[in-house]
Amino acid sequence: MEFLPFKLKTLTFLLFFLTIGACTYEVQVQLLPDLQYDVLIRNGKILDGAGGQAYEADVLVHSDTIAYIGMVDTTKVTVTQTIDAKGKVVTPGFIDAHAHGDPFATGDFENFLAMGVTTICLGQDGNSPMEAMDTWLSKLEKQALGVNIAMFVGHGTLRKLAGINFEKNPTTAQLIAQQQLLQQALEQGVFGMTTGLEYTPGIFATDEELLPLAKIIGEQDGLIMSHVRNEDDGQIENSIQELLRQGQHAKVQVSHMKSVYGKGANRGKEILALLKSKENSLYTVTADVYPYSASYTGIGIVFPKWAKPPNDYKEVVQTRREELLAFLKQKIIDRNGPSATLFGTKPYAGKTLAQLSEEQNLSYEQVLLGIGPNRASGAYFIMDDALQETLLAHPQVMVSSDGSPTMRHPRGHGTFAKIIEEYVSKRKTFSLAEAIRKMTSFPATTIGIEKRGLLKLGYYADLLIFDPTQIKAHASYEEPHQLASGFDWVLLNGEVVWKEERLLERKGRVLRK
Repeated sequence: MEFLPFKLKTLTFLLFFLTIGACTYEVQVQLLPDLQYDVLIRNGKILDGAGGQAYEADVLVHSDTIAYIGMVDTTKVTVTQTIDAKGKVVTPGFIDAHAHGDPFATGDFENFLAMGVTTICLGQDGNSPMEAMDTWLSKLEKQALGVNIAMFVGHGTLRKLAGINFEKNPTTAQLIAQQQLLQQALEQGVFGMTTGLEYTPGIFATDEELLPLAKIIGEQDGLIMSHVRNEDDGQIENSIQELLRQGQHAKVQVSHMKSVYGKGANRGKEILALLKSKENSLYTVTADVYPYSASYTGIGIVFPKWAKPPNDYKEVVQTRREELLAFLKQKIIDRNGPSATLFGTKPYAGKTLAQLSEEQNLSYEQVLLGIGPNRASGAYFIMDDALQETLLAHPQVMVSSDGSPTMRHPRGHGTFAKIIEEYVSKRKTFSLAEAIRKMTSFPATTIGIEKRGLLKLGYYADLLIFDPTQIKAHASYEEPHQLASGFDWVLLNGEVVWKEERLLERKGRVLRK
């Protein structure tokens, strides 16, 4: 039987129940007046992002919207472009819950499109632009963007704008100013606030500062995404508990959840138990994870707080040199040794701390002393694969890359492809349908991104067409900027933007809550 758009007023109704095997699918069809459809996707298997099994249907796109889902008689519709998806799945575009990048400098974001990502969330780890969010977003709306961008305001940035910066004990006036800035940002369309409590200046914040901010976010139905205070295995539970106190007032999410030094699946289950406990938070607690065992951040992560701003590093080296050397030595030992730190910024890019130590004929702690806490970034091989896979598999955990177009870490170019290639096809950690849910409807619902994340009538046509067996993540630690392959077609806001492994045009939008 064939189902068509007839010349009737717009009407939505339940057409029939389509049965495949033991599964029943409710297919929604919208009857539209005379329209020339822009795209027809034929013969594909629909994975709609909700987590259910695939079903066969065609998809019609009109303008930027999914206009029809069902079986189409091509002799009775007018279509500008037809895509044959035989042997492929059709899914919503992926949403990267935690990403980085400068949309004014690298706005095509090919690294994301190549792995099926159509929307990225910026403003992470407590950092966002140092200007009024409405002003910045208005400038961005004039840019040609390769992907949709959903923005968060950074807590560290709010501290700076409110004049708090590195103060440990802000004044009442400063805290009020900070709260007003947050309220304004939320009213101007950000989706919530991020914190970077392991970094300065976020490291100086306490509950007295963070809880009032959480109340404001909760009142606006926003989300707090947090790089928690300490990701070390001995501190991760305390760090999550701190976030859960904010979860008494707003939705909270653990960013790039990991356990540094932790080992094994059982340890992963212990950490996940915190997310399940309703007594810890009034709101559902979520997390995001990337599928790699190395993190990536500034080298300051291995330096003590007293050697970082607002302290004068030169003065610290002069007055506490031996103490600092001892700290750095032990820290690197704790973090799996100097071979486990791989630098990603010039002039050290591609070399481990152990290699630099050998080249410079200095101990590795002396090498770090010379570099300082603010002049390099790198990858750190400090996570356990079995533990991280356990975290990733949990239904309250979504996928994020924590990557960017320029970062020297394969997660920025490989994450979403690796999920399908490694965790669906090889390891069978979860089904393809569950993987798609973790990368589409789950982040959309959690973050509050409307009419995206599902392949559903009336939703924006951010769509992927691909054969799951052909998805490959080519990025490596040695060559981190290799694009993923296998996503044959990427549609963004109804337009074909990625085809045959290349960018056709920029059709991304600034999304405001």
